[in-house]
Amino acid sequence: MISDFQILFHKIDHSHALAHAVQKRINKLERFCDHIMSGRVVLDSPHNCHLKGKVYSVSIEIHTAFKEVIVNQEQHNNHAHEDLYIAIRDAFDVAERQLTSVNKKHRIERTSKIHDFSDYEAA
Repeated sequence: MISDFQILFHKIDHSHALAHAVQKRINKLERFCDHIMSGRVVLDSPHNCHLKGKVYSVSIEIHTAFKEVIVNQEQHNNHAHEDLYIAIRDAFDVAERQLTSVNKKHRIERTSKIHDFSDYEAA
């Protein structure tokens, strides 16, 4: 389990239900990359527009052994993000895709290094 993750609430009241929803998504990230060291999730309500409604933003920083993954979901025109749970879902979906890409690139690099080393031994 990933334990070095911070969950920060900015201009939003702390909620155990929100923290639990974020923690479930954090735990799910291990499926996509097993080299996650730490990270931070910021839940924010930056714009309080009374005409359009509150649109939430979610920022995620994930530190892996190979690369830092940063997701910033500030979609001010996306009315679906008036629901914080949907904003959380969308941000973590992007993070999962980026972690899959990082993990895939690392496997390819590692495989090519192993092949290069075996070519060296054969010579």
